[in-house]
Amino acid sequence: MTFARIKWIAILGIVAFVAIVDAARTAFYEDLTQPGGRLLMNGLIAAGSITLLGFVFSFLERTQRHLEARNAELVALQRAADDIAGELDLEVVLQKVVDSARTLIEARYGAVSVVEEDGRIRAFLTSGLSEERRRMIGHPPVGKGLLGVVLQQGERLRLQDLGTDPRSGGFPDKHPPMRSLLAVPIEGHGRFRGNIYLTEKIGSDEFDSNDEETLVRFASQASLAIETARLHRRQRDLAVAEERLRLAHEMHDGLAQVLAYVSTKAQAVREYLKSSRVEEATAQLDQLATAARDVYGEVREGILALRSAGRTGRPLDEALADYLGQWQDQTGIPASLTAEAGVTLPPERELQVVRIAQEALANVRKHAGAQSVAVRLAREAQGLRLEVEDDGCGFDPERPHREGAPRFGLATMRERAQSIGASLRIESRPGEGTRVQLDFAHRPAV
Repeated sequence: MTFARIKWIAILGIVAFVAIVDAARTAFYEDLTQPGGRLLMNGLIAAGSITLLGFVFSFLERTQRHLEARNAELVALQRAADDIAGELDLEVVLQKVVDSARTLIEARYGAVSVVEEDGRIRAFLTSGLSEERRRMIGHPPVGKGLLGVVLQQGERLRLQDLGTDPRSGGFPDKHPPMRSLLAVPIEGHGRFRGNIYLTEKIGSDEFDSNDEETLVRFASQASLAIETARLHRRQRDLAVAEERLRLAHEMHDGLAQVLAYVSTKAQAVREYLKSSRVEEATAQLDQLATAARDVYGEVREGILALRSAGRTGRPLDEALADYLGQWQDQTGIPASLTAEAGVTLPPERELQVVRIAQEALANVRKHAGAQSVAVRLAREAQGLRLEVEDDGCGFDPERPHREGAPRFGLATMRERAQSIGASLRIESRPGEGTRVQLDFAHRPAV
């Protein structure tokens, strides 16, 4: 009953009561003038007032209880929505969705399914089942029985006993018993994306309409979180594919330069040997051996970079630590890392920052002759700063290429920095080591 209706009932009740009292007074005026009559009239007025006030206060109490329950439901719904917001990993989002839904509605078991455009189940995650129980049940469902009905129709379903429904296909061996069922679709932008399933309402034989409406509202929030995670995954996959293609081109160009260099040196060795100039031929062969070692290192670093390119989405300090540890194992050069923890970047920015660090380290291996290298990642007033500093031979930044050597310059690093709006600074002097400094704005992954 609405407040407007209660207001009119109260007004009409008062008017009717006054009319009745007035009519009684007119009809029984003589009697009411007597002491007993006045007492009766006062009693009627008091009884009527108490009845009316009791009705109003009863309504207000029911309304207050309803509002308190509704407020508690909204707080729980907001808490559940907040718990899934901000996550970008799709699997983590889905697990949080089903865990939060089960807690919100107070169900013993829960599951969430995500479907492809052709209706096939892409992911199926559960909540409330132990790892041992999941292993005992075996493969996840493929969309038959009641699950298939919900997937095909994309509509809500609430049952007191799903086992009595003729569409039920039963349960596999080792599956826990389940009776009550509540399933709602996950929809967004006019598309059906999957379902949330809850079974075994705690403290009741079945889910009620309030549970259903609450879960529908939560599914709407979950759809936004799932879509955000999906977009992030597509963005990451695209960035990884582009970076792998770029790495492949760089490796191709580098190998082409080395092969041209090797061809030139091999021709020189042949000419020297024809004229019996063994010493000069030996020097050329030494240079060929150096080039072979360099290209071997390039290939190994390229393979390592290709592997790391596919692992985006981690905090930047973890990505740097992972690569630096493997680089140290390959080169034998001691390396240290001092990094701000928990920094996350959008996939394309993360890839470029890590690749600049990788290329700076590649230059240390190839040219510096360093005894150690230090990598630092720190917050600055304008964003973040990445530094790669070695104690090697250094060079003149105005003449970075050594005569006669394959030209693996710094142009690629500068291009990468420009692609993410970062500034790259290189400080070096002969005999005093080199420091590569990258300054960039911190725009967290969203």
